[in-house]
Amino acid sequence: MLAFSFTVPSTSFALRAFGPYTIGVGRAAIAALLAVAALRLTRAARPRGTQWISLAVVAGGIVFGFPVLSTLALSHGSSASHAAVVTGLLPITTAAFGTLRAWGRWGVATGVERERPSWAFWVASVAGAACIVAFTLRNGPGRFSVADVFLFGALVTAGLGYAEGGRLARDMPGRAVVSWALVLAAPITLPVTAVLLVAEPPRWNGPAVAGLAYLAVVSMFLGFFAWYAGMARAGVARASQVQLAQPLLTLLWSWLLLGEHAGPSTVVAAAGVLVCVLFAQRARVLRDMTPSSTIRRTVSQEGVSQSPVSRRGAVDG
Repeated sequence: MLAFSFTVPSTSFALRAFGPYTIGVGRAAIAALLAVAALRLTRAARPRGTQWISLAVVAGGIVFGFPVLSTLALSHGSSASHAAVVTGLLPITTAAFGTLRAWGRWGVATGVERERPSWAFWVASVAGAACIVAFTLRNGPGRFSVADVFLFGALVTAGLGYAEGGRLARDMPGRAVVSWALVLAAPITLPVTAVLLVAEPPRWNGPAVAGLAYLAVVSMFLGFFAWYAGMARAGVARASQVQLAQPLLTLLWSWLLLGEHAGPSTVVAAAGVLVCVLFAQRARVLRDMTPSSTIRRTVSQEGVSQSPVSRRGAVDG
């Protein structure tokens, strides 16, 4: 979260010289080059079968969806502070997608553990989301602006990409998940970036280049090494609630780096979000084993003769 908390301020710096589409797609194109090097150095195994489909979902969320839509939101008048607080909705979207994904038919087929967030967990998540929605309406014209529509679209796509990546990180290292997703998207991001550099000619300056470099190297690449690894260990739903602390950090960087002063409503909303994340972290997230995992556990603990398959084989024999 510390790495991702600089994303919005870095995007604001990058917009001083680059077009929004160049930033949204270009950061992924640069990161794809780093991903190729990382995969070669680590000799990462190639994804197999349905893992490619999961990687396509990850790419759609974190390579195209969130980067492009969040940049468009900032280019349409949203301040970094406003965007920071709205991104507090990301935990509940990630948790929701993670829960739905794990309880789906495909999740059962892969034999992963299924998370069952408690009612207290969901109450805390919804309360945090309510704080952010109220803040958005309070600090706007009483309705959602175009920038807010882009922000909410970014949150939905990011939540899906985060949840699917966290699930996939149980089968491969987190660094491999983001690297293969970037490589999978490279046939689109690389040529599109070249075209956008012509269509949106940049006005080169130091802060903007530094902002784009941070987006590409950290927000789009290195930050996901730790993020996906943590989600694989803690579970998607519980790990997602750590994201509620991100608005507080982003507000701090927006004040220090961009000179944006947070008003009373911003501070109240951020404090409310912090209380919700603390409560959510104390709420239980239960894990159920899928049928396939239960069978494997029975086999290992009681012997092959106790499993349904072996019993049927004994009767048939």
